[in-house]
Amino acid sequence: MKPNEQALEYSVIMPAFNEGRHLEENVRQTVAVMEELGKTFEIVVVDDCSLDNSCSLLQDLAARIPALNPVYLNPNQGKGHALRAGFMQSRGRLVFFLDADLELHPRQFAYFLEIMSATGVDVVIGSKRHPESVLHYPWRRRLMSSVYFWMVKLLFGLPVKDTQTGIKLFRREVLAKAFPKSLVKTYAFDLELLILAHHYGYRIAEAPVTVEYKAQFGHIRPLDILRILWDTLAIFYRLYLRRYYDRASAGKAR
Repeated sequence: MKPNEQALEYSVIMPAFNEGRHLEENVRQTVAVMEELGKTFEIVVVDDCSLDNSCSLLQDLAARIPALNPVYLNPNQGKGHALRAGFMQSRGRLVFFLDADLELHPRQFAYFLEIMSATGVDVVIGSKRHPESVLHYPWRRRLMSSVYFWMVKLLFGLPVKDTQTGIKLFRREVLAKAFPKSLVKTYAFDLELLILAHHYGYRIAEAPVTVEYKAQFGHIRPLDILRILWDTLAIFYRLYLRRYYDRASAGKAR
């Protein structure tokens, strides 16, 4: 956030790649949810160098929706980089992360805010492993999620059961502290960010989610799995062997 810009209560950061068929509907649904909350907000959609019509559609939407703050990236660098870029352009005191495909609907934001207000935690994350979560997605994704959970538990002992669900809420200061030290740009970005938040003493709570699987999304290739494993092991190396995260941050996020 620039010094001369007015702060807002909420920012919703949505990384988007080739979401042209659904982008307008999903942005409008998110705007409607935020309007019901009754406080100032912005929707920061980050187009990560999409190959479809997402960029032109986003430009058109921004001209018609005052709350929409578009960010355009070139070249494509992955979800983690897109979220970081969106945060740098955001102004919210509280910051939501939301996957642009809306498998996780923003109507769940209100409960995340209730948890943060009632408990005083600094981060609220959606968890597919929460006992109250409702999951409508294939067994293969459930299996991969379970395997990754046990890997993370064994390597890091992080006090959460799910790091990868694409709906999260942060106090701004958490991201301002963590982003300068985060290096992962793609698949294990969420894990690194939560490890940083926990490492720096911020409190994290989990919330149940409803996941509506959309068959055109969520396809994970074998190469993607290898990248997740590589990124995860690299985080372990930086945390425990190099002690990289213990060093003073090289710079400050806005």
